[in-house]
Amino acid sequence: MDKDMAIEVRHITKKFKIFYDKGHTMKELVLFKNRRKYEERLVLDDISFSIKKGEGVGLIGRNGCGKSTTLKLLTRIIYPNSGEININGRVSSLIELGAGFHPDMSGRENIYINAAIFGLTRKEIDAKVDEIIDFSELWDYIDTPVRTYSTGMYMRLAFAVAINVNADILLIDEILAVGDARFQEKCFNKMREIKARGTTIVIVSHSLEQIEAICEKSIWIEHGKIKAEGEPKQIHKQYLEFMKNGYIE
Repeated sequence: MDKDMAIEVRHITKKFKIFYDKGHTMKELVLFKNRRKYEERLVLDDISFSIKKGEGVGLIGRNGCGKSTTLKLLTRIIYPNSGEININGRVSSLIELGAGFHPDMSGRENIYINAAIFGLTRKEIDAKVDEIIDFSELWDYIDTPVRTYSTGMYMRLAFAVAINVNADILLIDEILAVGDARFQEKCFNKMREIKARGTTIVIVSHSLEQIEAICEKSIWIEHGKIKAEGEPKQIHKQYLEFMKNGYIE
């Protein structure tokens, strides 16, 4: 892998099994074997791309096109059926709201758990915990169980942890659509700041304006294939024209 590259994706294919009527109990599995019939759905079809260190890249496309699956493959939450993914550096991610949070533990306790998952030591977390809490603005709630948090509070805490673990690569799904406009702006200012320090950012979003504000490149995925990639405004113009014309090739 080239030392100047943060991510290299080579000929990735990903399929999912879609069950028609899957049994859940042991009795159903034994007596109703036909319920386990399924079809294999090809979600990503031989895609390849590279992302340089410090580069911002947006993944765009219609719902179901494969962009969120691509992001999950980069986090190694799931693995490809074929192909190769090379990652150069520590990865931090915001994929699903509250993923990795234990509902009965406090916000503070969940900071320690999540930061440890991202690879920080106890000493490193101790040094950053106040900064994380300050960014989240959850001072009055940080020692209460996260099950009592609103959706916006979940997002604040999750983002505060993810951007404070000194990651080389930050992966973000549509999660930033949650929360008030002021905090969203605060998040984007923080992303610009860490990107200026050399962090690679990959973001999935339907907000083309957000991608244009932080990314040098957009990758447009359509039906599991890369349809186009390049300078965001140029790619977005093609994408919007495509959508306007009712997906006609």
